[in-house]
Amino acid sequence: MGEGKESARAQVLAARALAGEEINRLEASARATVDIKARVRRHPVKAAGVAAGAGFLVLGGPKKVLRGARNAIFGKPDPLPKSMLPDEIEKALKELGSDGARVRGTLEREFASYLEEKAPERKSRNLSAVVALMLASAGKPVAQRYGRQLVERLFETEGEGFATQLEKVRSRMGDATGRAPRS
Repeated sequence: MGEGKESARAQVLAARALAGEEINRLEASARATVDIKARVRRHPVKAAGVAAGAGFLVLGGPKKVLRGARNAIFGKPDPLPKSMLPDEIEKALKELGSDGARVRGTLEREFASYLEEKAPERKSRNLSAVVALMLASAGKPVAQRYGRQLVERLFETEGEGFATQLEKVRSRMGDATGRAPRS
């Protein structure tokens, strides 16, 4: 029976050592992943590219590029008209009478007939919106793919940085337990 206990004890000690080593590897991996200074020193061009890409996204670059492309293709949209000023609206409403319900009904009917009259023109103008929607729906998967790749690259563990961090963790763990670091 003593052999079974010793065997179980040896297995527990081996599992504990394996878990400790895995924790060390996990810590080293996390430290290597977030060691931005070392990454910038090793790959300054990549770091500048990531910073430029992040700045482009934060400052709304994709919207501005799409807006510029739309303006280049279809022309700049006309500014909002300033012909109907509040005084003119007030004057037009007073001419309709003093009965609020009747004035509201008149406005609703006239607006509905105006919309019916202008529907063909509105539908032809919506072509630009359809094209923009198609471009956006085609561009979204591409942007998602490259965004995912950017995030994966940002958080990937590099061999050199990981090995350096793992050695630091192992030496620190050896110092903390009073034992010599494992080699």
